Amino acid sequence: MDQNDHVLIAQLQRDATQSYAALGQSVGLSAGAVHERVRKLRERGAIRATTVDVDPKALGLEVLSYVMVNSNAWMGDTAAAFAALPEVQEAHVIAGAASVLLKVRTPTTEQLQDVLRRIYDIPGVSSTQAIVVLETFFERPITIC
Repeated sequence: MDQNDHVLIAQLQRDATQSYAALGQSVGLSAGAVHERVRKLRERGAIRATTVDVDPKALGLEVLSYVMVNSNAWMGDTAAAFAALPEVQEAHVIAGAASVLLKVRTPTTEQLQDVLRRIYDIPGVSSTQAIVVLETFFERPITIC
């Protein structure tokens, strides 16, 4: 990746609806050249998806929590079980006291409790510790420029 690719990714992160001509102006390339670069960035996996940044609270998802999952067995093969829980936004195998770290969004703490019950149904889970976020100062996308 060269500097133009970095600038294009940064521009797309700010506004993915920009035309290739507008993107081209930011790096001094034609719309066709930018289209080809973006296509190659997608093929290489540098750009995984073009998405919309949605405000979870606007959708009624008021409770953000991080759940540390402890286990009595290796949890590396449980990705599908965690992915089957729609409230789980992210799942990571981690080092330390816990085995898995989950990012969970629910409308209420009662629904968080239901998610925790369903997590216990996953084979190998021995306990959980939920950390409820009271306030988010900021969330930052990955920046390369």
